[in-house]
Amino acid sequence: MSGIYIHIPFCKQACHYCDFHFSTSMGKKEAMVSALRKELLLRKEEFKDEVVETIYFGGGTPSVLDAEEIQFIIDSVYDNYKVAGNPEITLEANPDDLSTEKIMALFKSPVNRLSIGIQSFFEEDLKLMNRAHNASEAENCIREASAYFDNISIDLIYGIPDMDNERWKHNIEKALSLGIPHISSYALTVEPQTALASFIKKGLVKNVDDEVAQAHFYILSETLEAAGFESYEISNFGKPGYFSKNNTAYWQQKKYLGIGPSAHSYDGVRRGWNINNNPKYLRAIEKGELPMETETLSVTDTYNEYVMTGLRTIWGVSLSRIASDFGKNYREYALIQAEKHLRDELLHIEGDTLLTTKKGRFLADGLASDLFMVNLG
Repeated sequence: MSGIYIHIPFCKQACHYCDFHFSTSMGKKEAMVSALRKELLLRKEEFKDEVVETIYFGGGTPSVLDAEEIQFIIDSVYDNYKVAGNPEITLEANPDDLSTEKIMALFKSPVNRLSIGIQSFFEEDLKLMNRAHNASEAENCIREASAYFDNISIDLIYGIPDMDNERWKHNIEKALSLGIPHISSYALTVEPQTALASFIKKGLVKNVDDEVAQAHFYILSETLEAAGFESYEISNFGKPGYFSKNNTAYWQQKKYLGIGPSAHSYDGVRRGWNINNNPKYLRAIEKGELPMETETLSVTDTYNEYVMTGLRTIWGVSLSRIASDFGKNYREYALIQAEKHLRDELLHIEGDTLLTTKKGRFLADGLASDLFMVNLG
Protein backbone atom coordinates (compact mmCIF):
# COMPACT_ATOMS: atom_id res chain seq x y z
CA MET A 1 0.00 0.00 0.00
CA SER A 2 1.24 3.49 -0.80
CA GLY A 3 -0.36 6.90 -0.59
CA ILE A 4 -0.23 10.47 -1.82
CA TYR A 5 -0.59 13.33 0.64
CA ILE A 6 -1.50 16.75 -0.78
CA HIS A 7 -0.92 19.79 1.42
CA ILE A 8 -3.30 22.69 0.87
CA PRO A 9 -1.54 25.62 2.59
CA PHE A 10 -4.48 27.99 3.13
CA CYS A 11 -6.76 28.79 6.07
CA LYS A 12 -9.43 31.45 6.54
CA GLN A 13 -7.93 32.39 9.88
CA ALA A 14 -5.17 31.23 12.21
CA CYS A 15 -6.18 28.98 15.12
CA HIS A 16 -4.41 30.08 18.29
CA TYR A 17 -2.77 26.68 18.91
CA CYS A 18 -1.66 25.81 15.35
CA ASP A 19 1.92 25.81 14.07
CA PHE A 20 1.25 24.00 10.76
CA HIS A 21 2.27 25.69 7.53
CA PHE A 22 -0.50 27.80 5.97
CA SER A 23 -1.37 31.27 4.67
CA THR A 24 -4.55 33.23 5.35
CA SER A 25 -4.19 35.00 1.98
CA MET A 26 -6.09 33.21 -0.79
CA GLY A 27 -4.62 35.35 -3.58
CA LYS A 28 -2.36 32.54 -4.85
CA LYS A 29 -4.88 29.71 -4.50
CA GLU A 30 -5.31 29.19 -8.25
CA ALA A 31 -1.53 29.30 -8.83
CA MET A 32 -1.04 26.80 -5.99
CA VAL A 33 -3.53 24.32 -7.47
CA SER A 34 -1.67 24.49 -10.80
CA ALA A 35 1.67 24.01 -9.00
CA LEU A 36 0.38 20.96 -7.14
CA ARG A 37 -0.61 19.43 -10.48
CA LYS A 38 2.85 20.20 -11.88
CA GLU A 39 4.63 18.67 -8.87
CA LEU A 40 2.55 15.51 -9.30
CA LEU A 41 3.79 15.35 -12.90
CA LEU A 42 7.43 16.10 -11.97
CA ARG A 43 7.51 13.32 -9.38
CA LYS A 44 5.61 10.50 -11.09
CA GLU A 45 8.79 8.46 -11.68
CA GLU A 46 9.24 8.17 -7.91
CA PHE A 47 6.04 6.11 -7.76
CA LYS A 48 6.22 4.30 -11.11
CA ASP A 49 6.17 0.88 -9.41
CA GLU A 50 3.61 1.80 -6.74
CA VAL A 51 -0.16 1.42 -6.66
CA VAL A 52 -1.75 4.40 -4.93
CA GLU A 53 -4.38 3.23 -2.45
CA THR A 54 -4.93 6.46 -0.53
CA ILE A 55 -5.12 10.13 -1.51
CA TYR A 56 -5.25 12.52 1.42
CA PHE A 57 -5.92 16.27 1.25
CA GLY A 58 -4.44 17.84 4.40
CA GLY A 59 -3.52 21.32 5.44
CA GLY A 60 -4.17 24.07 6.16
CA THR A 61 -7.79 23.75 5.25
CA PRO A 62 -8.37 21.75 2.04
CA SER A 63 -12.10 22.58 2.13
CA VAL A 64 -11.27 26.15 1.03
CA LEU A 65 -10.83 24.59 -2.43
CA ASP A 66 -13.95 24.27 -4.55
CA ALA A 67 -15.05 20.90 -5.92
CA GLU A 68 -13.63 21.68 -9.38
CA GLU A 69 -10.17 22.40 -7.93
CA ILE A 70 -10.27 19.18 -5.91
CA GLN A 71 -11.34 17.25 -9.02
CA PHE A 72 -8.51 18.87 -11.01
CA ILE A 73 -5.92 17.61 -8.50
CA ILE A 74 -7.43 14.12 -8.26
CA ASP A 75 -7.48 13.90 -12.08
CA SER A 76 -3.76 14.76 -12.01
CA VAL A 77 -3.11 11.80 -9.72
CA TYR A 78 -5.04 9.46 -12.04
CA ASP A 79 -3.27 10.88 -15.11
CA ASN A 80 0.22 10.25 -13.71
CA TYR A 81 0.01 7.33 -11.27
CA LYS A 82 -1.38 3.80 -10.99
CA VAL A 83 -4.39 4.11 -8.71
CA ALA A 84 -6.16 1.22 -6.98
CA GLY A 85 -9.71 0.36 -7.99
CA ASN A 86 -11.36 1.87 -4.92
CA PRO A 87 -8.87 4.21 -3.22
CA GLU A 88 -9.61 5.96 0.06
CA ILE A 89 -9.77 9.68 -0.81
CA THR A 90 -9.94 11.87 2.29
CA LEU A 91 -10.58 15.60 2.47
CA GLU A 92 -9.93 17.52 5.67
CA ALA A 93 -12.70 20.09 6.09
CA ASN A 94 -13.84 22.79 8.50
CA PRO A 95 -17.51 23.01 9.49
CA ASP A 96 -17.89 26.59 8.22
CA ASP A 97 -16.95 25.43 4.71
CA LEU A 98 -19.44 22.56 4.62
CA SER A 99 -22.57 24.18 3.31
CA THR A 100 -25.24 21.89 1.86
CA GLU A 101 -24.11 22.88 -1.63
CA LYS A 102 -20.47 22.13 -0.84
CA ILE A 103 -21.32 18.74 0.68
CA MET A 104 -23.37 17.79 -2.39
CA ALA A 105 -20.56 18.90 -4.72
CA LEU A 106 -18.03 16.82 -2.75
CA PHE A 107 -20.40 13.84 -2.79
CA LYS A 108 -20.40 13.99 -6.60
CA SER A 109 -16.57 14.12 -6.63
CA PRO A 110 -14.26 11.10 -6.06
CA VAL A 111 -13.81 12.14 -2.39
CA ASN A 112 -15.22 9.31 -0.26
CA ARG A 113 -14.06 10.24 3.25
CA LEU A 114 -14.37 13.49 5.21
CA SER A 115 -12.21 14.43 8.17
CA ILE A 116 -13.97 17.35 9.87
CA GLY A 117 -12.12 19.65 12.28
CA ILE A 118 -14.77 20.00 14.98
CA GLN A 119 -12.32 20.28 17.95
CA SER A 120 -15.19 20.98 20.41
CA PHE A 121 -18.97 21.28 20.49
CA PHE A 122 -18.72 24.10 23.06
CA GLU A 123 -18.65 27.78 22.16
CA GLU A 124 -16.15 28.79 24.86
CA ASP A 125 -13.59 26.24 23.64
CA LEU A 126 -13.98 27.29 20.01
CA LYS A 127 -13.48 30.95 20.92
CA LEU A 128 -10.37 30.17 22.97
CA MET A 129 -8.90 28.29 20.00
CA ASN A 130 -10.03 30.98 17.50
CA ARG A 131 -11.86 28.47 15.33
CA ALA A 132 -13.75 29.88 12.34
CA HIS A 133 -16.95 27.95 13.16
CA ASN A 134 -19.37 28.00 16.06
CA ALA A 135 -20.95 25.19 18.09
CA SER A 136 -24.16 24.96 16.07
CA GLU A 137 -22.20 24.79 12.79
CA ALA A 138 -20.13 21.96 14.30
CA GLU A 139 -23.23 19.85 14.93
CA ASN A 140 -25.21 20.85 11.83
CA CYS A 141 -22.43 20.11 9.34
CA ILE A 142 -22.07 16.56 10.69
CA ARG A 143 -25.81 15.94 10.36
CA GLU A 144 -25.80 17.23 6.76
CA ALA A 145 -22.59 15.45 5.76
CA SER A 146 -23.90 12.16 7.20
CA ALA A 147 -26.79 12.26 4.74
CA TYR A 148 -24.26 11.87 1.90
CA PHE A 149 -21.09 10.37 3.40
CA ASP A 150 -20.82 7.17 5.41
CA ASN A 151 -17.08 7.43 6.12
CA ILE A 152 -16.67 10.49 8.35
CA SER A 153 -14.03 11.27 10.94
CA ILE A 154 -13.99 14.21 13.32
CA ASP A 155 -11.20 15.80 15.35
CA LEU A 156 -11.68 16.60 19.04
CA ILE A 157 -9.18 18.32 21.34
CA TYR A 158 -8.90 17.59 25.05
CA GLY A 159 -6.87 19.15 27.86
CA ILE A 160 -8.19 22.62 26.99
CA PRO A 161 -7.75 25.11 29.89
CA ASP A 162 -10.91 25.24 32.06
CA MET A 163 -12.41 22.16 30.39
CA ASP A 164 -13.51 19.91 33.23
CA ASN A 165 -14.16 16.17 32.94
CA GLU A 166 -17.92 16.69 32.61
CA ARG A 167 -17.62 19.01 29.60
CA TRP A 168 -15.16 16.62 27.96
CA LYS A 169 -17.62 13.72 28.48
CA HIS A 170 -20.36 15.81 26.85
CA ASN A 171 -18.11 16.39 23.82
CA ILE A 172 -17.59 12.64 23.39
CA GLU A 173 -21.27 11.84 23.97
CA LYS A 174 -22.31 14.45 21.40
CA ALA A 175 -20.01 12.83 18.83
CA LEU A 176 -21.46 9.39 19.63
CA SER A 177 -25.03 10.69 19.35
CA LEU A 178 -24.24 11.87 15.81
CA GLY A 179 -23.18 8.37 14.72
CA ILE A 180 -19.59 9.21 13.77
CA PRO A 181 -17.62 6.01 12.93
CA HIS A 182 -14.11 7.49 13.46
CA ILE A 183 -12.71 10.01 15.94
CA SER A 184 -9.20 11.48 16.04
CA SER A 185 -8.51 13.13 19.38
CA TYR A 186 -5.44 15.01 20.55
CA ALA A 187 -4.25 16.73 23.71
CA LEU A 188 -3.94 20.49 23.32
CA THR A 189 -0.23 21.26 23.09
CA VAL A 190 1.40 24.66 23.43
CA GLU A 191 3.68 25.15 20.45
CA PRO A 192 6.29 27.95 20.50
CA GLN A 193 5.50 31.02 18.38
CA THR A 194 1.73 30.48 18.55
CA ALA A 195 -0.86 32.89 19.88
CA LEU A 196 -1.75 30.39 22.60
CA ALA A 197 1.86 30.34 23.86
CA SER A 198 1.81 34.14 23.99
CA PHE A 199 -1.51 34.26 25.89
CA ILE A 200 -0.23 31.77 28.47
CA LYS A 201 3.03 33.68 28.91
CA LYS A 202 1.05 36.89 29.53
CA GLY A 203 -1.23 35.13 32.01
CA LEU A 204 -4.32 35.67 29.85
CA VAL A 205 -4.99 31.94 29.56
CA LYS A 206 -4.19 29.12 32.00
CA ASN A 207 -1.43 26.75 30.98
CA VAL A 208 -2.37 23.25 29.90
CA ASP A 209 -2.24 20.63 32.65
CA ASP A 210 -0.76 17.21 31.81
CA GLU A 211 -2.71 15.49 34.59
CA VAL A 212 -5.99 16.89 33.26
CA ALA A 213 -5.06 15.78 29.74
CA GLN A 214 -4.24 12.29 30.99
CA ALA A 215 -7.59 12.05 32.81
CA HIS A 216 -9.37 13.20 29.64
CA PHE A 217 -7.50 10.59 27.60
CA TYR A 218 -8.66 7.74 29.84
CA ILE A 219 -12.26 9.02 29.77
CA LEU A 220 -12.01 9.14 25.97
CA SER A 221 -10.59 5.61 25.68
CA GLU A 222 -13.08 4.01 28.07
CA THR A 223 -16.12 5.78 26.61
CA LEU A 224 -15.28 5.05 22.97
CA GLU A 225 -14.23 1.45 23.55
CA ALA A 226 -17.52 0.84 25.42
CA ALA A 227 -19.30 2.24 22.34
CA GLY A 228 -17.64 -0.25 19.98
CA PHE A 229 -14.64 1.79 18.84
CA GLU A 230 -11.13 0.37 18.76
CA SER A 231 -8.16 2.50 19.78
CA TYR A 232 -6.01 1.38 16.87
CA GLU A 233 -3.57 4.24 17.48
CA ILE A 234 -3.15 6.40 20.56
CA SER A 235 -5.04 9.35 19.02
CA ASN A 236 -7.33 7.45 16.65
CA PHE A 237 -10.48 5.47 17.36
CA GLY A 238 -12.49 3.68 14.71
CA LYS A 239 -15.40 1.31 14.44
CA PRO A 240 -14.63 -1.94 12.56
CA GLY A 241 -14.07 -1.16 8.87
CA TYR A 242 -13.49 2.54 9.48
CA PHE A 243 -9.81 2.73 10.40
CA SER A 244 -8.04 5.40 8.32
CA LYS A 245 -6.13 3.58 5.58
CA ASN A 246 -3.97 6.65 5.01
CA ASN A 247 -2.90 6.92 8.65
CA THR A 248 -2.47 3.16 9.04
CA ALA A 249 -0.06 3.11 6.08
CA TYR A 250 1.99 5.85 7.74
CA TRP A 251 2.24 3.98 11.06
CA GLN A 252 3.21 0.79 9.25
CA GLN A 253 6.09 2.50 7.37
CA LYS A 254 4.49 2.29 3.92
CA LYS A 255 5.67 4.63 1.17
CA TYR A 256 4.00 7.99 0.70
CA LEU A 257 4.53 10.96 -1.56
CA GLY A 258 4.01 14.43 -0.09
CA ILE A 259 2.92 17.11 -2.56
CA GLY A 260 2.80 20.84 -1.78
CA PRO A 261 4.67 23.25 0.49
CA SER A 262 5.95 21.65 3.73
CA ALA A 263 4.71 18.18 2.68
CA HIS A 264 6.85 15.19 3.71
CA SER A 265 7.61 12.03 1.71
CA TYR A 266 9.03 8.61 2.57
CA ASP A 267 10.21 5.88 0.19
CA GLY A 268 11.36 3.28 2.71
CA VAL A 269 14.96 4.53 2.66
CA ARG A 270 14.82 8.31 2.42
CA ARG A 271 12.67 11.00 3.94
CA GLY A 272 12.06 14.23 2.08
CA TRP A 273 10.31 17.50 2.84
CA ASN A 274 9.28 20.42 0.66
CA ILE A 275 10.08 24.01 1.55
CA ASN A 276 7.49 25.56 3.90
CA ASN A 277 7.26 28.85 2.03
CA ASN A 278 4.46 29.36 -0.51
CA PRO A 279 6.14 31.96 -2.81
CA LYS A 280 9.43 30.01 -2.94
CA TYR A 281 7.54 26.77 -3.58
CA LEU A 282 5.58 28.35 -6.45
CA ARG A 283 8.70 29.88 -8.04
CA ALA A 284 10.62 26.60 -7.91
CA ILE A 285 7.80 24.50 -9.36
CA GLU A 286 7.23 27.05 -12.11
CA LYS A 287 10.88 26.53 -13.14
CA GLY A 288 10.45 22.75 -13.07
CA GLU A 289 12.52 22.40 -9.90
CA LEU A 290 11.63 20.43 -6.76
CA PRO A 291 12.04 22.65 -3.66
CA MET A 292 12.83 19.65 -1.52
CA GLU A 293 15.45 18.42 0.91
CA THR A 294 16.08 14.73 1.59
CA GLU A 295 17.92 12.60 4.10
CA THR A 296 18.81 8.93 3.91
CA LEU A 297 17.78 7.19 7.10
CA SER A 298 20.38 5.11 8.95
CA VAL A 299 19.51 1.70 10.35
CA THR A 300 19.18 3.34 13.76
CA ASP A 301 16.87 6.08 12.43
CA THR A 302 14.61 3.46 10.85
CA TYR A 303 14.59 1.35 14.02
CA ASN A 304 13.69 4.38 16.16
CA GLU A 305 10.84 5.32 13.81
CA TYR A 306 9.51 1.76 13.84
CA VAL A 307 9.50 1.71 17.64
CA MET A 308 7.89 5.16 17.85
CA THR A 309 5.06 4.39 15.44
CA GLY A 310 4.62 0.76 16.54
CA LEU A 311 4.12 1.46 20.24
CA ARG A 312 1.40 4.00 19.40
CA THR A 313 -0.69 1.31 17.67
CA ILE A 314 -2.56 -1.92 18.38
CA TRP A 315 -0.03 -3.71 16.13
CA GLY A 316 2.84 -2.95 18.49
CA VAL A 317 6.49 -3.72 17.82
CA SER A 318 7.48 -7.13 16.44
CA LEU A 319 10.63 -8.36 18.20
CA SER A 320 11.41 -10.81 15.38
CA ARG A 321 11.10 -7.99 12.84
CA ILE A 322 13.56 -5.92 14.86
CA ALA A 323 16.01 -8.84 14.79
CA SER A 324 15.59 -9.52 11.05
CA ASP A 325 15.45 -5.91 9.82
CA PHE A 326 17.91 -4.23 12.18
CA GLY A 327 19.96 -6.94 13.88
CA LYS A 328 19.80 -9.12 16.99
CA ASN A 329 21.65 -6.49 19.02
CA TYR A 330 18.74 -4.09 18.45
CA ARG A 331 16.27 -6.71 19.70
CA GLU A 332 18.35 -7.34 22.81
CA TYR A 333 18.68 -3.60 23.43
CA ALA A 334 14.92 -3.07 23.08
CA LEU A 335 14.18 -5.84 25.60
CA ILE A 336 16.73 -4.51 28.10
CA GLN A 337 15.32 -0.98 27.79
CA ALA A 338 11.77 -2.31 28.13
CA GLU A 339 12.45 -4.27 31.34
CA LYS A 340 11.50 -1.50 33.79
CA HIS A 341 8.32 -0.67 31.88
CA LEU A 342 7.36 -4.35 31.73
CA ARG A 343 7.73 -4.56 35.53
CA ASP A 344 5.67 -1.38 35.94
CA GLU A 345 2.98 -2.83 33.64
CA LEU A 346 3.27 0.01 31.15
CA LEU A 347 4.43 -2.43 28.45
CA HIS A 348 3.64 -6.09 27.95
CA ILE A 349 4.65 -8.84 25.52
CA GLU A 350 2.10 -10.92 23.63
CA GLY A 351 3.80 -13.74 21.76
CA ASP A 352 6.44 -11.93 19.72
CA THR A 353 4.96 -8.44 20.05
CA LEU A 354 5.80 -5.61 22.43
CA LEU A 355 2.75 -3.47 23.22
CA THR A 356 1.66 -0.73 25.60
CA THR A 357 -0.83 -1.66 28.29
CA LYS A 358 -3.97 0.41 28.90
CA LYS A 359 -2.09 2.05 31.75
CA GLY A 360 0.87 2.83 29.48
CA ARG A 361 -0.98 3.91 26.36
CA PHE A 362 -1.06 7.65 27.12
CA LEU A 363 2.71 7.48 27.79
CA ALA A 364 3.53 5.69 24.51
CA ASP A 365 5.82 8.40 23.12
CA GLY A 366 7.91 8.53 26.28
CA LEU A 367 8.09 4.74 26.47
CA ALA A 368 9.22 4.60 22.84
CA SER A 369 11.94 7.20 23.43
CA ASP A 370 13.34 4.99 26.22
CA LEU A 371 13.74 2.21 23.64
CA PHE A 372 15.47 4.46 21.08
CA MET A 373 18.96 3.49 20.01
CA VAL A 374 21.30 6.47 20.06
CA ASN A 375 24.81 5.37 19.26
CA LEU A 376 24.75 2.38 16.90
CA GLY A 377 25.11 2.83 13.14
